[in-house]
Amino acid sequence: MSESTYPLGDSVLIERKGLRDRVYDLVLDMLVGQAIAPGTRLSIDAIARDLKVSPTPVREALVQLERTGLVTREPLKGYRVAPQITDGQLESLFDTRIVLEGGAAALAARHADALVPRLEAALAEHRTVTATVRAAAATDGLTVALLRQYFTVDWNFHHLIFEGTDNPFLIDMSEAISTRVHRMRQTVLSGVTDADDAVAEHALILDAFRTGKPDAAAASMRDHIEKVRFRSRTDAHTPDVHVH
Repeated sequence: MSESTYPLGDSVLIERKGLRDRVYDLVLDMLVGQAIAPGTRLSIDAIARDLKVSPTPVREALVQLERTGLVTREPLKGYRVAPQITDGQLESLFDTRIVLEGGAAALAARHADALVPRLEAALAEHRTVTATVRAAAATDGLTVALLRQYFTVDWNFHHLIFEGTDNPFLIDMSEAISTRVHRMRQTVLSGVTDADDAVAEHALILDAFRTGKPDAAAASMRDHIEKVRFRSRTDAHTPDVHVH
């Protein structure tokens, strides 16, 4: 039987998904780079014209971004850039991270032998990108692309720990937290000014994993997140990161 098992439109759907993902990344760059102020209305048609695509992948990308909290949808009015994250939301986000990431670290420490080499590689990449960010910031040359690269390698260290739990539900939580952290960084501007601190704290977490002790790994992760919380409170009121 020569008839295809799959619908003939599947190749078109794959191509469409690729376009949607590219549009998603481009709009995310605009949001993370503070090119659009919180509360600004987003015109699907205008974005489509700017990106030289049809409105459909833009609309699909905005549906995805709504799940991250970076944009909001108002009935009959369309999409807007989410308002600036409130102090209460910021605290709730860090409370959630303390519970989930502390617990994930304890579980992942049971598989420290397999996880430590992956964390070492992630930390090395984090150090390399941090040095590039530091040099770019010193010359006022920090770009949106570099900002995205830094956020990716920074979060990858945390995501590997979620993966190290071998728990599919916690791995899903990593994606949920990551999108919320995107929103925090968009509105609070944290995550680059403290890059050196983050690298040093990730190194301490790695040291804790090397001991193979779940309590030590969990405590080190909780300490890191509490320190990020403190720095984010300051950044929320005195932002000083500029990207181009």
